[in-house]
Amino acid sequence: MLHEVSFSSYNKRDQVQGWIYVPAARPKGIVQIIHGFGEHSRRYLHMIVKFMDAGYIVAADDHVGHGKTAMVSGVWGDWGDTGFHTMMEDEHTLRELVCEKYPGLPYFIFGHSMGSFIARDFAANYGNDLAGVTICGTTGIFRGADKAAALLKKAIDHGLGNDFDPEFTGSLMGWMCERCDDVTIGNEWICSDPYVQRDHAEDPFDSFTRPTSNRSLYDFTQMMMAIEGVQWAEKVPVSLPFYNIGGDQDPVGEYGKGIYEVSNWLCETGHDVITKVYSGYRHEIHNYSEIKDEVEAGIIAFMDGIISI
Repeated sequence: MLHEVSFSSYNKRDQVQGWIYVPAARPKGIVQIIHGFGEHSRRYLHMIVKFMDAGYIVAADDHVGHGKTAMVSGVWGDWGDTGFHTMMEDEHTLRELVCEKYPGLPYFIFGHSMGSFIARDFAANYGNDLAGVTICGTTGIFRGADKAAALLKKAIDHGLGNDFDPEFTGSLMGWMCERCDDVTIGNEWICSDPYVQRDHAEDPFDSFTRPTSNRSLYDFTQMMMAIEGVQWAEKVPVSLPFYNIGGDQDPVGEYGKGIYEVSNWLCETGHDVITKVYSGYRHEIHNYSEIKDEVEAGIIAFMDGIISI
């Protein structure tokens, strides 16, 4: 069964477009997929099917400024003017909609890349609503975020918040192909498979080729900086377990360093965290044909283990 849902965004401008995928079997839990920067939730169809086959209801939406939500609103790359919690609050609204339809089931979230930042913010604000969190392709201290934030804030203070200046995006993320050979598209850092690169770049529901507004890019930096250090981890309920996964050739996680930074913050504050780093793989470990089944099986095993306790 598939439910298509639409709800008012926290930004009071957009109608967020979402989906609830229900297996044709008695569900044992719910997992909400939170997608990353510049993409959309249906890039996760392989994962969605795997989770359904494992007995989970799957919920997902397209963030404001992204995917079908942007197709409907006509607004790409701008997230509104309600701050960096906007997407997190939208994900919380989706959870409430899902739980109205399917109450009483263990609730998990999976977040990739920016989605993992949102998931971590969600855990700090609504962690008591969750049974477990998987973060994939996450960041520790994102290189240059503080400097980019200062430049973006200056532009916003000069009345340029609604402008779209690709130079700011370049200053924040332009270094991320530094370990990639033969860079022609600019997204090679996501995966070494050229087909995945082309699929990402040519997808009409992706906003990869569209600029992000200065205000939204500033919110992006604030989102990252709000989930740094033990001061973030201390806001997360100690009882909430984490599964932290990524590739050691992923620049978002500083090639493994940032992944372990996050796990160490959680460990230092008494949390239960399992960490798995895939050697030789870039950002989208779930899109490598040779390991995606293993990646998804690991997430399912994490959730099944919590349900069985």
